[in-house]
Amino acid sequence: MINREWHLLSRPVGWPKPEDFALVETEVKQPGEGQVLVRNKYLSVDPYMRGRMSAAKSYVAPFELGKVMQGGAVGEVIASGAEGIAVGDHVLHFGGWREYATFDAAQAVKVDPDAAPLSTYLGVLGMTGLTAYAGLLRTASFKEGDSVFVSGAAGAVGSQVGQIAKLKGASRVIGSAGSDEKVKLLVEEYGFDAAFNYKNGPVSEQLRSAAPDGVDVYFDNVGGDHLEAAIGSLNQGGRIAICGMISVYNNTEPAPGPRNLARLIQTRGRIEGLLVGDHYDLQPQFVSEVGPWVASGALKYRETVVEGIENNLEAFLGVLRGDNVGKMVVKL
Repeated sequence: MINREWHLLSRPVGWPKPEDFALVETEVKQPGEGQVLVRNKYLSVDPYMRGRMSAAKSYVAPFELGKVMQGGAVGEVIASGAEGIAVGDHVLHFGGWREYATFDAAQAVKVDPDAAPLSTYLGVLGMTGLTAYAGLLRTASFKEGDSVFVSGAAGAVGSQVGQIAKLKGASRVIGSAGSDEKVKLLVEEYGFDAAFNYKNGPVSEQLRSAAPDGVDVYFDNVGGDHLEAAIGSLNQGGRIAICGMISVYNNTEPAPGPRNLARLIQTRGRIEGLLVGDHYDLQPQFVSEVGPWVASGALKYRETVVEGIENNLEAFLGVLRGDNVGKMVVKL
């Protein structure tokens, strides 16, 4: 059996280029004792993967040059040398960016394709969903009555943050996005109270107009001018959860910091970084609460689906450009 998988050939400087990568054919490895062989059905592409393409020290090891990259994936077990996982089971794992993956069964989590579509285990019911849930409720210490601002609000994480805030009793939810179509989606489908296109004018001015009484919580997926604007509109005791800073991921020079950090003294505001890996203890609570919202339609989600392993790189670049609405996944 022949496998197709993506390798990183060189570390991108600025925006990743196609020549930094290669789609390579390899032989499928049969599973040994305690291992499984999975035919991937859906692959995840996420902004954090850009950081793994750099050699800079970070919270996760960089991709190795000349070797297959990794990412979230869900697929069907086609051979098993492990107890408790049988041929025909579906599992969530981290062997993405390839058609077939052989790995230790301890790294697999069984999922039920009858309970929810397989792709949702990479998004609304997966890591991105838990990121939204933990970041809003734990990192940002959301409480009923808070006013919430979300950047990158039409993305996989941001769209869930806003909806969970509404379901939990937010007084007002404001989102920013990169197109008028996405702004319309936020208000008309996701139930945001207000939204704006950050390309239509200064973020600080648009945020003040959308949240005249300020914001208590800012969930940051973008950084840059959005973070500065949020600090400028932060109410006393406000909290900022830093989930991502996609606006600076491809910078070749250090990005300037917010110029108004001194305002945090006045507001007694708090900024805290967020890594979902620190919050897996919330997984059972997350599934038990969010699962019924998804099943009932109370929490809506969108997916942008790209077909074919050969288009995996283009799907990833699309995430960096903001082409996706909701979770970007690759269907094999």
